[in-house]
Amino acid sequence: MERALSSDLMFQQENPASGGMMPLRVLGTLLLWQRRISSRRELARLDERLLADAGISTYDRSVEISKPFWR
Repeated sequence: MERALSSDLMFQQENPASGGMMPLRVLGTLLLWQRRISSRRELARLDERLLADAGISTYDRSVEISKPFWR
């Protein structure tokens, strides 16, 4: 599941010389957290058949959906 959640790389590019990047970084972090919340809610709704099709065990699902949104 981490592969689907690793798209936060685009928010890690920051130019230290630029003073106006902080609002963009905050916005990027908020968007990342929202994506994590949404994807974990969707993951929680999957039945056993769909989990098996995706190659995700019920244990892996429970570990992922129990994480707080900031991780």
